[in-house]
Amino acid sequence: MQTDTDVLIIGAGPAGLTAGYLLSKRGREVTVLEKDPVYVGGISRTVNYKDFLFDIGGHRFFSKAKEVVDLWKEILPDDFIERPRLSRIYYNGKFFAYPLKAFEALFKLGLFQSAACMLSYAAAKAFPVKAPKTFHQWTRNQFGERLFSIFFKTYTEKVWGMSCDEISADWAAQRIKGLDLMTAVLNGVANSLGIKPKGGPGGVKTLIETFQYPRKGPGMMWDAAAAKIRAAGGVIQMDREMRTAAWDEARKLWTVTATDSAGATHVVTARHVISSAPIAELAGALSPTPISRLHARELRYRDFLTVALIARNSQAFPDNWIYIHDPAVKVGRIQNFLSWSPEMAPSQDLACLGLEYFCFEGDGTWAAEDEELIELAKREIAHIGLIEPEDVVDACVVRQAKAYPIYDDAYQANVEAVRLDLERTFPTLHLVGRNGMHKYNNQDHAMMTAMLTVENIVAGERLYDVWQVNEDAEYGEAGVSGAQEALKSERLVPRKVAA
Repeated sequence: MQTDTDVLIIGAGPAGLTAGYLLSKRGREVTVLEKDPVYVGGISRTVNYKDFLFDIGGHRFFSKAKEVVDLWKEILPDDFIERPRLSRIYYNGKFFAYPLKAFEALFKLGLFQSAACMLSYAAAKAFPVKAPKTFHQWTRNQFGERLFSIFFKTYTEKVWGMSCDEISADWAAQRIKGLDLMTAVLNGVANSLGIKPKGGPGGVKTLIETFQYPRKGPGMMWDAAAAKIRAAGGVIQMDREMRTAAWDEARKLWTVTATDSAGATHVVTARHVISSAPIAELAGALSPTPISRLHARELRYRDFLTVALIARNSQAFPDNWIYIHDPAVKVGRIQNFLSWSPEMAPSQDLACLGLEYFCFEGDGTWAAEDEELIELAKREIAHIGLIEPEDVVDACVVRQAKAYPIYDDAYQANVEAVRLDLERTFPTLHLVGRNGMHKYNNQDHAMMTAMLTVENIVAGERLYDVWQVNEDAEYGEAGVSGAQEALKSERLVPRKVAA
C-alpha cells in the first residue's frame, strides 16, 4: 500500500502531533506514522489498566511560553484542572519537602549536618570549579559538595546508571537551570513563613507550586490532538515502524517504508519529513547513507519501567511523586496518580502507585519477569514505609525504551556532527522532540521545536534554528513570539542551511 502526502511525520508524541495539528490547520496534507499499535503521545501517553490511568513518568503542564499554553487550551479547552504540586525527597529514613522548606530541612538534617552543608556551600562559592564539565562539578558549584552527596548523587546515579563524573554538566544546567542553594533557601524560608514563593511566569520552573493537568492524564491531550488531525483530513497510521527513508535529490521527494506487526510493508512518499524518532534509528534508515551514521550510533539512551501497584487508598501518600535517595532500594521515584487527578482511578478507595525503575534495555531489571518486578516493588514500598504489601490488590508492569537521551562527555560532539551532516544532505528533513534531537527536554520544549519547524516548512526556508530551544533562555522560554522578536533584533540570527 502506498500513500502520497505533503508532510510525513515519524512519531506521534508531543512534537509529532503538535506539528501534525498545526500543519493540518493550515491545510497541508499530513501523514503520521506511529510504532505503538494502541497509544499516541509517546512518553506522554496515559496507560489504561482496568480503568486505572497512569503516566509514563509524571507530566506537569506548565510553561513560560504563552503559545504553548494557548495551544494546550486550544486542543483541550474544557478538561484542564489546576493541581497543587507536592513532591518530597526520601533520604536517610526521613521525608523532606521539595522544594526545600528551610526550617524543616534544618531540623531533619540536624544542626551539625546543616552547618556542614552551609560551610560546604560557602567553600564552593569561594572556590568554584572553573568551567564545570560534569554533573558533579556543576552541582557542587551550585549547592556545595555536602548537599550534592546528600540530595543529588544517589538519585542521579540511579536514573542514569553511571557516575555523576561521567554525566555532562549540560544536563544539570538544562534541568536545574536558575536554581542554586540560596534561591532554594530563600524560597524555602518564604514557604516556611507562609509567603508565596517565586515560581510564576518569571520564576524558576523547578519551584512552581501549582500546575495544570488534564483530568484523565496527559494522554487525553494527545488523543484530542490526534482526533483533530484526522478531522482536518490528516492521516495517522498506528502500528507502523519506519524501516527506510530514501531521499531523491532530483525529484525533491522522500520515499519512506514502514512495517506493521504482521510484517506487511507500507510506503509513503512526501515532500517533507519531520522525525521524532531516535537519531540512531533515523540515521540507520536514511538513504543515501549519511557520513555521520557512526556518530549517531554512539548516542546512548536510558530506559525505565513502571510497576503500577493498585492499592487500598487508606494509607496512600498525598505527593504527586517522591524521589528516593536511598541506595538500599532500586526504585528511583514513586508516584501516586490519584494525587495528579481524582479521575485517574475508577474508585477513590483504590490508588494507582507507580514505582519507577531506571535501567538499560536488556539488562537484568528490564528482562525480569513481571511477577518478580511486582514482588520487588511491594517489598521496596514497604521498606520505605508508604504502604504494606497486603494493601496491594493488583499490579502491572509497563516498559519504556529510550526514555532519556544520555548526556555523556561525547554526546554533544556526536549530535552536532549528525545535525550538520543531515542539514547539508537532506534539506527537507526536520528533527524535533526529545529523541529526535537527543535533547532531554520537557514536553513544552518538544512542542516548541515542532511549532518552529512548522513555521520553517510554511515559509519554505529555515527561518528559526530549532536547536536553540531549551538552550537559549529567551528563545526557548519566550515561545514563537520571542523567537520572532529575537530575529528582528538580531539577538539570535537564524542559521541558514548550506546549499
